[in-house]
Amino acid sequence: MKDDPSPPAATSSPERKPLTPAAQRALAEAEARRKAAEANVPPRPKEYQGPKGPEPTRYGDWENKGIASDF
Repeated sequence: MKDDPSPPAATSSPERKPLTPAAQRALAEAEARRKAAEANVPPRPKEYQGPKGPEPTRYGDWENKGIASDF
């Protein structure tokens, strides 16, 4: 095993086929839709008396007064 973190030169990715005009238009339309959707997102309301720190449901459990309960 080598200690060299650089990837070997022989693993370069092959050339991709050029996209058709229809595929290029579809990608451009999808990007425009994504940008429009991001621009139309309403601001989230501020949460009062919620948990401090990261969202507890992200990890699948809630903590209340030091006691964790999972669902």
